[in-house]
Amino acid sequence: MKERPHRGSATTGSAAPHRTLALAAMLFAVSMTFIDQTIVAIAAPSIVDELDLSSSGMQWVVNAYLLALAAFFALGGRLADVVGHRRVMVAGTVIFVVSSALCGCVPDDDFALAWLIVFRATQGLGAALMFPAALAVVVAVFPVDRRGRALALFFGLSGALTALGPLLGGWLTDWTWRAIFWVNVPVAIVALVLTALARIPHQARRERLDLPGAVLVAVGMGLSVLGLQQASAWGWSSVATWACVAGGLAVLGVFCAYELRIEEPLIKLGVFRDKAFAVDAAVLFFAMLAFVPVFFFASVYAQVSLSASPNQAALFLLYFFIGFGIASQWGGRILDQRGARPALKLGTALGAVGFALWANKLTDLSMHDQWPYAALAGAGIGFLLAPASTDAVNRSLDASYGEVTGITQTVRNYAAAVGLAVFGTILTHVTTDKVTETLTAKGVPDDAAREAARDVAEAVTGNPDSQAPSGEGPVATAMRDSMDAIRMDFAEANQWVFYGMAIALGVGFLCALRHPGTRVTEETPTPRRQPAHH
Repeated sequence: MKERPHRGSATTGSAAPHRTLALAAMLFAVSMTFIDQTIVAIAAPSIVDELDLSSSGMQWVVNAYLLALAAFFALGGRLADVVGHRRVMVAGTVIFVVSSALCGCVPDDDFALAWLIVFRATQGLGAALMFPAALAVVVAVFPVDRRGRALALFFGLSGALTALGPLLGGWLTDWTWRAIFWVNVPVAIVALVLTALARIPHQARRERLDLPGAVLVAVGMGLSVLGLQQASAWGWSSVATWACVAGGLAVLGVFCAYELRIEEPLIKLGVFRDKAFAVDAAVLFFAMLAFVPVFFFASVYAQVSLSASPNQAALFLLYFFIGFGIASQWGGRILDQRGARPALKLGTALGAVGFALWANKLTDLSMHDQWPYAALAGAGIGFLLAPASTDAVNRSLDASYGEVTGITQTVRNYAAAVGLAVFGTILTHVTTDKVTETLTAKGVPDDAAREAARDVAEAVTGNPDSQAPSGEGPVATAMRDSMDAIRMDFAEANQWVFYGMAIALGVGFLCALRHPGTRVTEETPTPRRQPAHH
């Protein structure tokens, strides 16, 4: 079955594409983007230790990727339409893999933090170009009657690879943390070779590119996350903190007003007029405040408070993924049989309860006692993630599959960046306060105790006993005598973070209650135009 070409489209290439090779190539390409959302979390303490970074600096290394991915995802989709899906996918893959290699080659000097942040951001840019273009290739090469199965495989396998990140990260970090970036090189080579062999035709549309919109959304997201992230250093009472947050949100408001006025917007905000779509997006936002950040905070907690190795920390996160994987299957069945509303309500409720119970157990300092609650939290996210994303696509009004995916992916990645920034700030503040109390109880003067506590909060390295300060001064002696108490202080600070994640899921539950509960079926489809190559 051959698709009707789009207005202004151009297709070249005489040989028919090899669909299986094309799908395999796209899966290899996007697998890197999913793995990189979680793999760095496991290596974070090792990177901080070797490069002498601060915890807020390390959070920027993680967040630079998420923020660039969120800010440029919609632009990547539009570029794929205008320039050609295959070309943009190849360009995105090359940018991603070169950035990955350079991240692994970071010099151990004063430029280390800036180097990592810059090339993590270009990694995110490469992923933002690659992912929507890869999706467009799958849509383009498969006929309508086979596209559903191909897309299910595309999203199912690529999403499952998120779980591979921590396991692969634990194994590679035991060798060298730099390998977590270098592992992308052979994967990218396979993706590029398969792309060449698949004979994917060139397709492009002569359309206007919304560059002002792209600039506005990037500036708005970047400024707001900058303010939230730097609140740990600047303070919540700082004018700079609130200027960045308020300024970023104001720019995003200008972006929304601009997008609603122009004929060919970067993001078609009109789809939010559909109540079910708006609820799906809201639930995804509050769920993603917890979903990606939990890998970073749980990994660092395991390696600091539990003195776990990177491999042990990876197994700790595996409990979460077991619950997530099992519930994902049930969530899909609930969506098919009863619609999205029951899955969203169940997922957000379970997630809120799971994160709250998990938070309560963090101070037991026992990995074995926490696994049921980690699995329950994962199950909550698993129940809602696919149904919310799928229902949002089905609800799209006069928008293509790719355009709506662009919106949901932007919401998801921006929420993850916001969650990491907010919870990272909370963790730093609470850790500083609790360690200060511990040291003052040991007789350390208030000013010296707070300065030492700030250093502890900013040095999230694994196995804290091996990082105890040397020297014979009163502060160093008190620190060495307090390592067990400081390990508990860090666990108590993480409780605030995990309770915050429970609250985010609780707000998501209130949003899920607003879902109209109607279902989109083949008999009563939502009006849509033919799926675009986006």
